[in-house]
Amino acid sequence: MTLSGFRRPSAGVLALLGVAVCAVIWGTTWFAITLQLGAVDPIASVVWRFGLAAVVLFAGCVLTGRRIRLTRAQHLAALGQGAFVFALSYAFVYASEQRVASAIVAVIFAALAFLNLVLFRVVAGQKAARMAWAGACLGLVGVGVLSASEIVGAHLGPAAMIGIGFGIIAVSCSTVGNYFAWRGQVAGAAVIPATAWAMAYGTGLLVLYGLATGVHWSLQLTPAYLGSLLYLSIFGSVVAFVIYFTLARSRGYALASYISALTPPIAMLVSVLFEGARFGWPAFAGLALVLAGQALLIRAPPVAAV
Repeated sequence: MTLSGFRRPSAGVLALLGVAVCAVIWGTTWFAITLQLGAVDPIASVVWRFGLAAVVLFAGCVLTGRRIRLTRAQHLAALGQGAFVFALSYAFVYASEQRVASAIVAVIFAALAFLNLVLFRVVAGQKAARMAWAGACLGLVGVGVLSASEIVGAHLGPAAMIGIGFGIIAVSCSTVGNYFAWRGQVAGAAVIPATAWAMAYGTGLLVLYGLATGVHWSLQLTPAYLGSLLYLSIFGSVVAFVIYFTLARSRGYALASYISALTPPIAMLVSVLFEGARFGWPAFAGLALVLAGQALLIRAPPVAAV
């Protein structure tokens, strides 16, 4: 086929492609995070990850001639986004993965769809179809079933319960961070510079926390740690988050439902292959409920403002 005969993919196809790319990347980053745990303090690992990602994004803006400066309102939105997404949420994600299998944390994040619907309905007046609410609720039940099976499988061990609790806090923080990302969109901030500033703010806040609490700032010079750091920074942060926030702006923040529909099975497969995780029928039943709920969300019409 000649170039003149090439047809540009539709917006819907491009959106689904973006969702697939994010799902594959984030479905594997849950395991990559486990390679960061051990000798290096988790807070330090998050700082190295998003600090490097912010530098890459700022450098990309300079090289492509994008404007880096933000207005006061845009900076405040980026600060909120950075505090909740790139500082609080990921600090709790790393802490959670120290206690439970990475796939469990991935499935907990499937609750993001429901939390997004609730938050944006309350604070932004966005109405979602009944099918969207049904799908989100079904997914939430699935998360509960899978989490309960993990607690039972751990014989009610406190470490597993604490890990699941940290995962729930992490997904709640991400939801609030999505609201601030939307506020930046309303204020007119472009995706890439806004994301760069948000990562920089999140990194800065974690540095202040680390200095106040005595975090040991070390770096493990091993292929596993450095390789996972580069993967998490470039693909898991720069590539995936730019695609995610771009799609969220063009298709709505309920798009998280598409990504969370595909991420858990990928994360569970990776966890089984590389972490030696074993999941019983209750876990797979919970995953089936999550996927069924996400299928309804995919079919639901987009949200509308009041």
